[in-house]
Amino acid sequence: MGSGWSSEEERQPLLGPGLGPAPGAAWRSRGEAAAAAAALPAAAPSPGRVYGRRWLVLLLFSLLGFVQGLVWNTWGPIQNSARQAYGFSSWDIALLVLWGPIGFMPCFAFMWLLDKRGLRITVLLTSFLMVLGTGLRCIPISDLVLKRRLIHAGQLLNGLAGPTVMNAAPFLSTTWFSADERATATAIASMLSYLGGACAFLVGPLVVPAPNGTAPLLASENSRAHIKDRIETVLYAEFGVVCLLFSATLAYFPPRPPLPPSVAAASQRLSYRRSFCRLLSNLRFLMIALAYAIPLGVFAGWSGVLDLILTPVHVSQVDAGWIGFWSIVGGCVVGIAMARFADFIRGMLKLILLLLFSGATLSSTWFTLTCLNSITHLPLTTVTLYASCILLGVFLNSSIPIFFELFVETVYPVPEGITCGVVTFLSNMFMGVLLFFLTFYHTELSWFNWCLPGSCLLSLLLILCFRESYDRLYLDVVVSV
Repeated sequence: MGSGWSSEEERQPLLGPGLGPAPGAAWRSRGEAAAAAAALPAAAPSPGRVYGRRWLVLLLFSLLGFVQGLVWNTWGPIQNSARQAYGFSSWDIALLVLWGPIGFMPCFAFMWLLDKRGLRITVLLTSFLMVLGTGLRCIPISDLVLKRRLIHAGQLLNGLAGPTVMNAAPFLSTTWFSADERATATAIASMLSYLGGACAFLVGPLVVPAPNGTAPLLASENSRAHIKDRIETVLYAEFGVVCLLFSATLAYFPPRPPLPPSVAAASQRLSYRRSFCRLLSNLRFLMIALAYAIPLGVFAGWSGVLDLILTPVHVSQVDAGWIGFWSIVGGCVVGIAMARFADFIRGMLKLILLLLFSGATLSSTWFTLTCLNSITHLPLTTVTLYASCILLGVFLNSSIPIFFELFVETVYPVPEGITCGVVTFLSNMFMGVLLFFLTFYHTELSWFNWCLPGSCLLSLLLILCFRESYDRLYLDVVVSV
């Protein structure tokens, strides 16, 4: 990845001697970095240049992430219909969802590709994997066993696209956007993938009818054929959209602008091996990485079984789906708004995270105590459950782009893709561990509710003890001034 340039010559710093700060200055004065960043006006001049085409690049990347999330969550909202149409078992449905986290296993290979070959090659490979995956699901085969295997293979290929669409957002924002637009671009590029997964709750049920279990045998066969036709309509539509996006990125997705937008974008970065050494030896990074990975991993696993958690309090699967949908949508909107605020008031990422996780801790505690209304006597109503769950999702989901920006600032000049790839891998690892425990303790999920406020409180304490620095922004500030 370097600075986003693909050759050794291009990876050399564009700043001549004497134009940047003194060697090590940005790393010796971490407290001064935050103060200088906060004091700098949002409209400070930049030594680089930004191009209008940056918004087209951001749009293509964001749409790719949106569709990847949509394809990943195709089967969950229509699982009952998929069971009748293709004979899926409960294990099949669970595995179709798990192909997403499993697709993160080779994420380090995609990080290496992003580091060595740049953004265009990585995005093209990612979109091509999505074309293959959605195409396999559309092959017309009457053999249901083979059809199910093709669908599983397609979901796995789509899952392999996850590391790029979820990790490369900070790299794209640094490569194309100026310092006062980076957080906003990171939020848009990273949040659209989650929004795509949320929209699957609308697209699937609106197009695919639910099965009618009380219909006669002949009517049931006709209903099964109709459901299968509607599911295939969704699969063909997703395949067409993915092909369109692949054609667009193939036609126009430049690896970098002609001139870098900022000093940080033009500076030299650490190599792939040295980056990992820097990350693993940086206690401050490990602290903030755990503050991100633990609560986000717990929340992802908790969201996956939300309908089972809410069943004892008499909340239907449909209502649980709507709660998940609005929590993700609210998190995307608030996340982009918070990132835009962070661009205007720079040097405040830690404060924003403290506010968000204070709200997340209170919301998760409210939800957990509400579910124990027989002991706490708190009102257990649809309104309180909706409010506590949606607020929890809003606070946690909106923290993702803020975390990404803080990771990059903390370990600069480690490349952005490597940094975010490591923390996202940790988050998926925590989610996988929780899902593993759920396979043994799925009959009693009350303990899972206590994991949420506990993880949010732990993260809040880690953020509170974290000593922030803005090495990348400080470099832009010094050279700009």
